[in-house]
Amino acid sequence: MTDRAFAEIVAPAAWRTVDLISDLHLQESDQATFDVWRGYLQTTPADAIFILGDLFEVWIGDDVSALPGFEAQCAALLRETAMRKPVFFMHGNRDFLIGSTAAASCGFTLLDDPTVLVLHGARWLLSHGDALCLDDTDYLRFRAQVRTSEWQHAFLARPLEERRALARTMRTRSEDRKRSPDMVWADVDGPAACDWLRRADASVLIHGHTHKPGDHELGDGLRRIVLSDWDAAADPPRAQALSITPAGVQRVDLR
Repeated sequence: MTDRAFAEIVAPAAWRTVDLISDLHLQESDQATFDVWRGYLQTTPADAIFILGDLFEVWIGDDVSALPGFEAQCAALLRETAMRKPVFFMHGNRDFLIGSTAAASCGFTLLDDPTVLVLHGARWLLSHGDALCLDDTDYLRFRAQVRTSEWQHAFLARPLEERRALARTMRTRSEDRKRSPDMVWADVDGPAACDWLRRADASVLIHGHTHKPGDHELGDGLRRIVLSDWDAAADPPRAQALSITPAGVQRVDLR
């Protein structure tokens, strides 16, 4: 039985191909990934695009998209795309501060995490994935703190340059933590993923966040599909969309 606490989108019959992407971590210093993303938006034949979080490396408030610069350039590309096809966005752990003002500027629809997509006679459970990494207790404590309205209101009330400096500090700490020999890379918890799927009356969970693209059988006919992260400057480059069509699921390499 479906847990109606999970948001749900029923795809129109006209949607034949739906693309899902996540973890692009767009930033001004990574022109290569931006160029691949721009080309993808301009050429994808998908009828709708779902962005499952971490589109940006960091987002410090919707006011940045109103200023000349990288974020405004990204917003313009999204807006142009949204004039041709629906674009949906789900918060990640890097861009959870994207709000209704940025959504309106970019032309996309904000999604709850998780959301059920009803498409081609199946129910697909969509999530960024970070909330299911139960072993990453330090991050989950941080996540609980920064997702409160009180924390967000206090952060967004700070001057723009102060927010930029704080974001740089948080990113530096995050990178230092990743380089630590004691760092444990948490993955999505299997039983928790199965619980979500059963509550959603779905058999497939699609998520990002872990940067470990793959297809995992969870038992009892349940599975999870992990989206690729993007890094066009890597060797080999990574830039991939996941397409759902009437024929099934296919990974599409964009480089």
